Amino acid sequence: MISKEPSQRNSFYSRLAGWKSSRGTRYILFVVLLVLFYGSLAPNLVPQRFDIQVGAVSEKDIVAPMQIPNNKATLQAQETAAEKVEAVYTIVSMHRDTVMSQMLERIESLNQDDQISSSDKAQIYSQEIPQRIRNSVSNFIRNHRESGNYSAQLMDEMQKTISNQTYSIPEETFLKIPRLSTEEVQQLSQVATSIVSRLMSDQITDAQAARARVAELVSTSSLNSRTAREVAQELIRATLTANKFYDEEATKAAKVEARENTPVVYVKQGDIIVPAGQVITQEMYTLLDENNLLKNEVNYWPQLGLLLFAFLLVLGIYVFFRQNAQRGMPYNNSQLLMLILIFAISIVSFHLVRILQTGNFPYFGYLVPAALGAMLITVLLDIHLAYVCSVILSILVSVILNMRQNEIFDYQFGMFTLVVSLTAIHCIHRASQRSTILKAGIMTCLFGALTVLALVLLNDESWTRMTVMYALGFAFIGGLLTTVLVLGLMPFFETTFGILSALKLVELSNPNHPLLRKLLIETPGTYHHSVMVGNLSEAAAEAIGANGLLCRVGSYYHDIGKTKRPGYFIENQNHMENPHDSIDPKLSKSIIIAHARDGVEMQKEYKLPKPIRDIAEQHHGTTFLHFFYHKALKLAEEHGVEPDFTEDDFRYPGPKAQTKEAAVVGIADSVEAAVRSLNKPTVEQVETMIEKIIKGRLDDHQFNECDLTMKELDVIAQTLKEAVMGIFHSRIEYPEDIKKPEIKEKKV
Repeated sequence: MISKEPSQRNSFYSRLAGWKSSRGTRYILFVVLLVLFYGSLAPNLVPQRFDIQVGAVSEKDIVAPMQIPNNKATLQAQETAAEKVEAVYTIVSMHRDTVMSQMLERIESLNQDDQISSSDKAQIYSQEIPQRIRNSVSNFIRNHRESGNYSAQLMDEMQKTISNQTYSIPEETFLKIPRLSTEEVQQLSQVATSIVSRLMSDQITDAQAARARVAELVSTSSLNSRTAREVAQELIRATLTANKFYDEEATKAAKVEARENTPVVYVKQGDIIVPAGQVITQEMYTLLDENNLLKNEVNYWPQLGLLLFAFLLVLGIYVFFRQNAQRGMPYNNSQLLMLILIFAISIVSFHLVRILQTGNFPYFGYLVPAALGAMLITVLLDIHLAYVCSVILSILVSVILNMRQNEIFDYQFGMFTLVVSLTAIHCIHRASQRSTILKAGIMTCLFGALTVLALVLLNDESWTRMTVMYALGFAFIGGLLTTVLVLGLMPFFETTFGILSALKLVELSNPNHPLLRKLLIETPGTYHHSVMVGNLSEAAAEAIGANGLLCRVGSYYHDIGKTKRPGYFIENQNHMENPHDSIDPKLSKSIIIAHARDGVEMQKEYKLPKPIRDIAEQHHGTTFLHFFYHKALKLAEEHGVEPDFTEDDFRYPGPKAQTKEAAVVGIADSVEAAVRSLNKPTVEQVETMIEKIIKGRLDDHQFNECDLTMKELDVIAQTLKEAVMGIFHSRIEYPEDIKKPEIKEKKV
């Protein structure tokens, strides 16, 4: 690393920028980040505890520090839901038409037996028919008990119901049956079986109601014989039974299911549990006690655990910063402060969404602008840092939006945030226009919705079609909200921290910018020179890992001050005399030096960002104007007077380059001007010229206040040599002893 020796005249700038590199300040900022993480997670992981007693008067409002379940209210809601459950009935297929068919077959067979008298047949029917009906029911119940098709409780209920609804056939019916002819029995069999089948296809809880319909159905049937109709009515009534029975176990199960499906009643975060001045009841005390919100005993372990957890998150960022510094790309304290502010904005947005989120509507959490932090860090700081912070933000959101009472993290919100953050980083890291942010936002919407859909399919039992639609909609809206916030916050960060994002730099490089149009119209030679310097400096900066785009755009504006007096700079002196030949060298010096100051003033007027102004102000550093100094000495000697000036009077006021980008632009500026002056240059001439320029600035201590290393200077020299071989224009070739000083004074 080049040793640093700040000049006295630039000590002000060193003190001004000191806090950005102060180690003590950096540690303080990391402590602030630790406090931010701890404070944002504390409401969820270490809720506030209260010191109260039953019967005491609350001195202040006791507010729920987090969303907590109200067990008593939940039990009441569960019982209300269970009471609303209607009795459950089970329908049993009895197949009574089969019983009727078999019974009539027996009647037909017995009626045809002429050896048995009608009175005996009536006697047999009076005993056999009721028995057949009872046996069919008993066999049905017994078979189902043995098979286990229905519960024992249901079988008991069935047997009880059927027994209570039995029908006794009148005695005269048994006397009428033997009078029926074979044809009448056969016709009766068809009609009776059909009516029984029809009635039993309905749900019957009361057999009496079904029996009331029998007379109407029989009278409208095809039976013509009055006797047959009367017999049919009685046999059908006796055969009919209930087929829909009260199922006590199923009813209990339905009540249990209703209780289980009743959502937990929550006290929302911020709701008042005990108003100030109210007597604390046992119910209030129990509610706080069940949720571990009472100071029954001193326990600092949760606080210690959260502190360690927050420390690990901060340690991850600190280690990344250290590794980045070792790779030669350190972050300053200004960037760390901006990172803290981005974290703070993201965390505030998480908590605002948490206010909308409830136990009944957890999908409100997908409204969170999850990719906000990742997008801002990518555009304003660094893509690698954005990846690290995306993981941290995913952890934070999985805690803050967690609705699971017995768990620390909700993996669904963490996964959602990680996916949309990585998507946003991938889409925006090469952003060159503001519209790229909108495109990245749309991709975030799509991938966020896909992530929600994947989570739903993995855990579909707890979702309904309506909640899925809400979740997908909120995920999509959250992506759009992220885009709006990024577009709105970027100008704030760019202005407050002097950050030049790639998007802003591309906008400033537009040739239609008023200053660039002024440069092109009034000083076309300087404009062409600036464009060439931009090409060279961008290549050199990217070769050492500096901001190449900043160097290019800074080069476009670095000589904007020459538009004040364009004719005094050699690249604009086409077919005209050099005005410096006829004026005092001290005045020439003042005019040449003034272009840097004038450029800064013009850029301030057009509100150009500070990094661009710094390049214009620092690209000459405190370099020495040899040509005009020696010309002044020669004039003093010719007039025979002692010089009333020193070398310091012929130096640029500075400051020296404070950043790699300013140093690279300064080198590229001198190299482009020097190479122009060479007629038919060779590789050796170009290489020698570049080495002389870099060595001259190094010996003049122009790099002492930036963090360029000797190795990086070698890389810059090699890159510039390769880049300038295709860019040659005729320039005046000055005498060897003053060529280099003259280039420094005029090609600026």
